[in-house]
Amino acid sequence: MPNAPDDRSFEDTLNRLEEIVEELEDDPPGLEEALDAYEDGVALANECLDRLEEAEQRVSELSIE
Repeated sequence: MPNAPDDRSFEDTLNRLEEIVEELEDDPPGLEEALDAYEDGVALANECLDRLEEAEQRVSELSIE
């Protein structure tokens, strides 16, 4: 992955994850390439989940109870 997580927007991260999924579904690579892509996808998915959790926390803190 060329960009560090902080250099990428949530949208860019999600788009890259979607690209990896499409590549694996539409034109499956060899085993090693597929494993590398899968590992990258898992890292991107975790990054997206972390950012969503952070956003949810921020919204929670801003909510008036």
